[in-house]
Amino acid sequence: MASRFLLPENVARRDGDGAVIALDAARGKPLLLTLGITRIVESESLEVSVWGSPESKNDKRNWKLLGSFPPKNYCGTYSLTLDLTRRPEVAFLRAGWKMARWNRTGEPLFGFYLFAEELLVQAAGAA
Repeated sequence: MASRFLLPENVARRDGDGAVIALDAARGKPLLLTLGITRIVESESLEVSVWGSPESKNDKRNWKLLGSFPPKNYCGTYSLTLDLTRRPEVAFLRAGWKMARWNRTGEPLFGFYLFAEELLVQAAGAA
């Protein structure tokens, strides 16, 4: 997996899941995840999680939670390291999100994306 979007920029009004993405060459490597929130309405929160599976099947039994961003309430860019070195069986990723709205009626509204890239780690003392 070269650098790519796990979730292309979208506008969502309810909880959901992204497409299944193959890790390919990034399997077993650390990843840097970047969550960008581009649109939000007051009194809302968004929680984005990343799930992994050894198989591409879309059944819920094989998907395990690998990491999640803390709930976010503001536009901005947020980063999370996902270390897959101890999870070499994970071959596929998918993102999921949950939205909450309080003190208001109506549906939540978020514009956001999730980008993944291999995290290049340099050994101490290496030049």
